[in-house]
Amino acid sequence: MDVEALLHSIPALAVYLVVGGVVGLESLGIPLPGEIVLVSAALMSSHDDLPVNPVGVGVAAVIGAVVGDSIGYAIGRRFGMPLFDRLGRRFPKHFGPGHVALAEKLFSRWGVRAVFFGRFIALLRIFAGPLAGALKMHYPRFLAANVSGAICWAGGTTALVYFAGMAAEHWLERLSWIALVIAIVFGLIAAFALRERTSRAIAELEAEHYRKAESTAADAA
Repeated sequence: MDVEALLHSIPALAVYLVVGGVVGLESLGIPLPGEIVLVSAALMSSHDDLPVNPVGVGVAAVIGAVVGDSIGYAIGRRFGMPLFDRLGRRFPKHFGPGHVALAEKLFSRWGVRAVFFGRFIALLRIFAGPLAGALKMHYPRFLAANVSGAICWAGGTTALVYFAGMAAEHWLERLSWIALVIAIVFGLIAAFALRERTSRAIAELEAEHYRKAESTAADAA
């Protein structure tokens, strides 16, 4: 089965459910590639011969983001900051001291704006809901930032990728699927580059955390 036949065999409803589900779980605090799934679905919607609709993709992503963040907020508010200590011990690659410290630093600097802008930053997409709840952020303010951020992120990403895909298909009619693959590859490269930059910042904060812990232990001794 070639790529085109495979894409034609995927029902549009399944695409919307996958987008909403993955984005929602990522917003809840589970490290999943929500942005990559959204971009891939938006690219599919840019091809007229596929049943996927860009509005459906965007709406699914918005609903997933808002619901996931709200559930994450409720969990964070219920269990507080000790939740991140437990998650850090079980999943140090995703919830280690450096990850939490960087997220807290951004929240301290931006306040409720961290929820809005966090939708565009991989680390904060995972932490925004639970951390806002743990920090007892006022829920109406959180919800307003959550909804507006989800609409701008999901709607903007879907529209940008949709029109880029339409342009690629117009100019590269016979190579449109190659253009699709190239766009996905470039998107992955950009995502990994941003993740690498974030990882360096996390590593620096973790080193600082452990230095402080060792200093405190030495003073106590």
